[in-house]
Amino acid sequence: MERLRPRHREIHIGFTKAETQKMERLLRELGEQVLERQFCQNIAKCFNRSAGRAGKPIVKWTEVQSWLQNRAQELPNVSEQGIRPSNKALGSSGIPKEEKTGNISELEFEARSSKDGAWYDVESFLAHRSLSSGETEVRVRFVGFGAEEDEWVNVKRAVRERSVPLEHSECQNLKVGDLVLCFQERRDQAIYYDAHIIEIQRKMHDIRGCRCLFSIRYNHDNMEERVRLRRLCRRPTH
Repeated sequence: MERLRPRHREIHIGFTKAETQKMERLLRELGEQVLERQFCQNIAKCFNRSAGRAGKPIVKWTEVQSWLQNRAQELPNVSEQGIRPSNKALGSSGIPKEEKTGNISELEFEARSSKDGAWYDVESFLAHRSLSSGETEVRVRFVGFGAEEDEWVNVKRAVRERSVPLEHSECQNLKVGDLVLCFQERRDQAIYYDAHIIEIQRKMHDIRGCRCLFSIRYNHDNMEERVRLRRLCRRPTH
């Protein structure tokens, strides 16, 4: 007698109904790219800090990935929606028709604009497409901007989990060489760029909080600047 594959709700009893619905929706909308480690880590983090998980065990990203991998085998055409589309889906330009992906802004992503190289918070992912090279691009809408500012960006190189503003008490965790997101203030613009810390001047904190000075070097133009903690965001840790 052939052994039947168990249903997912019998394997992963730790997921709530809302969580399984969200994972299935993301799988249908974004295809196999959600199986990548970074996506699974983002999903797990979103679940763990949601109100619906209060009092329940912490979700591991490997559990998310396992659930998605098993579910992908049951859903039809998932692989065609993912990173490697069939040749039939590709037009003469090597790019398939745009596909709706929906809003997953609750996972808190940021994307790098090709116009100025700065990072902006993502409001929603509007569509995705797979290039002939096998890479995936998504069309994003940035928070606070209209449709005229929507951009196609590379998933691997220009989309990541949102950076986290630093609290005054966290300054002691920063060290030389760390990658940070720095708020660059200029006369004509004020936007966020990647930078690395090259020097730290530790100072006594007072009633206003951290008074330390951080010398940073921007990655996009190698310019150096000395800034306060309030202008820095850290990269999420897993």
